[in-house]
Amino acid sequence: MDINTEIHNAFEVIKNGGIILYPTDTVWGIGCDASNEEAVAKIYALKQREESKSMICLMNGEKMMYNVFAKIPEVAWEILDNSERPTTLILDQPKNVAKNIIAEDNTLGIRLVKEPFCFKLMERMKRPLVSTSANISGQPTPMNFKEISPEIIKGVDYVVNLHRDKVCKKPSAIIKLTLDSQVKVIRR
Repeated sequence: MDINTEIHNAFEVIKNGGIILYPTDTVWGIGCDASNEEAVAKIYALKQREESKSMICLMNGEKMMYNVFAKIPEVAWEILDNSERPTTLILDQPKNVAKNIIAEDNTLGIRLVKEPFCFKLMERMKRPLVSTSANISGQPTPMNFKEISPEIIKGVDYVVNLHRDKVCKKPSAIIKLTLDSQVKVIRR
């Protein structure tokens, strides 16, 4: 399949409030428009996950980050510039995203992606993309497409036809940064 066709197909589903199953720079993810509360709720339902367990957003650059966070600690850019592998940052006081994606402590996990499919899809959406592992809550995270349960595949509105053979070694590192510059590593 051609990447541009897949971007077009995924975008059409997302703009109509649908959810997709897609390859990220780490594991396969379930995603939707991060500003669409109903679409976010569909993902929680599919994963059988409580809404109190927040999901992350993928972003494709600085402009998108500043659209969601008024203030970004300087250390965030240093971490992103120096990370060897995909790194999720949890930042304070998000805006312009669905309320049900924001954690109870008013934070949001985000990851900047370079993976071409995700990057170009967000260019088209002009919004962040929700990303959560493609599994029922509590089950192991699938490391490749073959490990994704039929329940998840049937439960999404579109399955992206790219990188079906890719195997992921591990999910992203997770670092929490507060506006008062506290840094806490949650997952190495």
